[in-house]
Amino acid sequence: MKIGAVMFFTTDSMQPAPLARVLEERGFESLWVPEHTHIPSTRKTPYPAGGPLIRPYYDIMDPFLALNTAATVTSRLKVGTGIALLTQRDPIVTAKVVSTIDQLSQGRFLFGVGNGWNQDEIENHGTAFESRHKLARERMEAMKTIWTEDEPEYHGEFVNFDKMKQWPKPFQKPHPPVIVGGAFPYAARRAIRYGDGWIPRADRLESAGVGVVIDKFRKMASEAGRDPASLPITIFRVPEAMEGLRFCQQIGIDRVTFTLPAEKEDKLMPIIDRWTEIKRKLEQA
Repeated sequence: MKIGAVMFFTTDSMQPAPLARVLEERGFESLWVPEHTHIPSTRKTPYPAGGPLIRPYYDIMDPFLALNTAATVTSRLKVGTGIALLTQRDPIVTAKVVSTIDQLSQGRFLFGVGNGWNQDEIENHGTAFESRHKLARERMEAMKTIWTEDEPEYHGEFVNFDKMKQWPKPFQKPHPPVIVGGAFPYAARRAIRYGDGWIPRADRLESAGVGVVIDKFRKMASEAGRDPASLPITIFRVPEAMEGLRFCQQIGIDRVTFTLPAEKEDKLMPIIDRWTEIKRKLEQA
C-alpha cells in the first residue's frame, strides 16, 4: 500500500520544493494538492467538514504550478491534483496543462478530479450547479479525446469543438490515470464510467464503514463490466491509526494519504516523522 501526503500550499506554509524533497527522501509515494480558484463571500452550501471554512481554502496556491515545482526537484515522487475541479476548468486548456506537467515530470502526474461542493464558487465560473456532473463528464471525455487522437473533435451538450490539433500528448499512455474523488454511490459510478481509480471519503476505516463501501464499489464495477483491479482505490486524509491502516492493507487499498496542515517546516516535520515510522511498521507487516 502506497502512502502520500496532501497539503494546501500557501504563501505562509512550507513550500512545494523543500517538502517534495523531504517526502521523496523518506520514500513516500506521492504529493497531492487540492484546488480552489477562489472562495466567494457568500455560502449556499455548508463546508462538508462542518463549522467555518478554514483559512487555507482562501489562500491555496494553484495546484498545477505547485506540483510542477515539486516534480522539478524530485525524480521518483508522484504528484497529483487532489482534486482538480473539472466544473471550473476549460477542457482544452486543462488538457494542455495536464499533458505538459506529465511530460515535464516524465510520467509522474496523477490526475485526481472532482466536481466540487461549493455552489457559489462553481457558479462564478458560469456553471449551472444542477448540471455540473454532466458537464464534468463531457469535459473529461473531451480531454481524453485530445490526449489520444492526432485530430480530435468532440460534440456534446456542454462541450463542442471541431477537429483540432494539440500537442504535447501526455508522457503516460494513453494518459495519466484519472482518479475520481467523491462519495458513494454517485462519485463511485462516475469513477467506473470514466475513471482509472476512485477516491472515497475516509469517514470510518473499518469493516462496518469503508469496508462495506469498498465491497459495494467493487461489485458495482464488476456489474458494469469493469475489472475492479483496474480501479485502484485511494483514501485521503487518513488518521494516524495503525488498526485502520492495517485494515486498508488487508482489503487491498492501493494508496492512502495523510494530511499536512498549511504550516512551516517546524510544524510539519514532527508529523512527517510519525508517518515515516508508521510507513516502516506497515512495510514490516
